[in-house]
Amino acid sequence: MNVATGGALIVELYYHDTDRDVLILSADGGIDSTNADELVTELGSLVDAGARKLIVDCSRLGYISSYGIAVLVRLHKKLAERGGDVKLAAVESRVARLIAIVGLEPIFQIYPNVDGARAAFHRRES
Repeated sequence: MNVATGGALIVELYYHDTDRDVLILSADGGIDSTNADELVTELGSLVDAGARKLIVDCSRLGYISSYGIAVLVRLHKKLAERGGDVKLAAVESRVARLIAIVGLEPIFQIYPNVDGARAAFHRRES
């Protein structure tokens, strides 16, 4: 499913080919106040429908504002309340620095790539 939001964000949401319970969000562009609300609505509907494992593929994420960070925190809380989790993959150094500056490293586990994040879900289940 592709979601084109206002602003410069194109989002692709898909389930992993071999792990149908892992939802992957691939963000191309940036997440800020001009486009995050539609993203929250779409992801919220998927979480309400049963999605519990979310990986945010940041390999093409050019920037994220403080509002975008707040969106990720809200998604994390919503999933955690339902026994789920959000993992970040391929985080660019500027985005990683922002996460560290605002003190969210304990909340978000960061992996070098989507496969590493996906494998971490399985390690946790074991």
